[in-house]
Amino acid sequence: MAKAAILEQPGEGLVIGDIELADPGPHEVLIDTKACGLCHSDLHFIDGVYPHPLPAIPGHEAAGVVRAVGSEVRTVRPGDHVVTCLSAFCGHCEFCVTGRMALCLGGDTRRTAGAAPRLTRADGSPVNQMLNLSAFAEAMLVHEHACVSIDKRMPLDRAAIIGCAVTTGAGTIFNAANVTPGESVAVIGCGGVGLAAINAARIAGAGQVIAVDPIPEKRELASVLGATHLVDAMAPDAAKQIIEISGGGVHYAIEAVGRQASADLAVASLRRGGTAIILGMMPLDCKVGLGALDLLSGKKLQGAIMGYNRFPVDLPRLVDFYMRGLLDLDTIIAERIPLEEINAGFDKMRAGHSARSVVVFD
Repeated sequence: MAKAAILEQPGEGLVIGDIELADPGPHEVLIDTKACGLCHSDLHFIDGVYPHPLPAIPGHEAAGVVRAVGSEVRTVRPGDHVVTCLSAFCGHCEFCVTGRMALCLGGDTRRTAGAAPRLTRADGSPVNQMLNLSAFAEAMLVHEHACVSIDKRMPLDRAAIIGCAVTTGAGTIFNAANVTPGESVAVIGCGGVGLAAINAARIAGAGQVIAVDPIPEKRELASVLGATHLVDAMAPDAAKQIIEISGGGVHYAIEAVGRQASADLAVASLRRGGTAIILGMMPLDCKVGLGALDLLSGKKLQGAIMGYNRFPVDLPRLVDFYMRGLLDLDTIIAERIPLEEINAGFDKMRAGHSARSVVVFD
């Protein structure tokens, strides 16, 4: 039995309750959760902006210690420290075999229809697993292709935020944008994902890293993490400021909020041939576009789900970046809270004044 934060009804917060986890199947891993970050993507489901079968346990930015593994698991073993990742991959579909693992739909990583559920209540009724993980719980039961072993010297509270915010933000810089030293980058939205992108842009050697956010505290965090210039996203001339700072527009504009206005600002900030990359989970009826002159100028627009990560390779490298002092995860974490304070943590996220909150488990 494990304690978990369960979503019963959208808009009513999370309820702390007990769940049962099944024994690991042949390719499954049972993990004692040690830390899990609060991500804005969770909030979309908690508030009902995005639908999901209920009841369910959110949480997808986690690290822990392997308790047990299934008979066919070869990638991790009991006692390993691991980071989980929601982009579980099958390893044999078109996307996997062409190196685009983050696009894998991961059908083979879930239990088949009719099989006993991974998560249940004490009375045996099923609880839906969210995004392959359900990490707001003292334990997780996941497919082996949803976790990766890391250096045991890595603090697990910092390791947790690599699982989503840093993988998405840094992966966008390294994988989707493939930033060349000297190129200019604007990051719109300085939450966990945006701050990770800013930090990664500094690591990649970007010439200008322009942090764009309406909240002064977040712009100051961005400055600590490597931003060379700061712009108030609410300024009426924000796009003009970015264009002037970058000498004609940025090579890459990264939207890390999930709002129509910030996506439009990303497009408006591009130079000829520049690329806008939309990371935020926007309302489902939103559309982002390029005008005729944008197209004639060679501008591009793309998504980059989970930073186009190859997480079995990327996550250990990001851990190494932290251990070597290149990646600043300490600044991104605003607070550490117990599971019982998770709703208060999401209230702080709604207020928008701090970076990442992390639930830590004893």
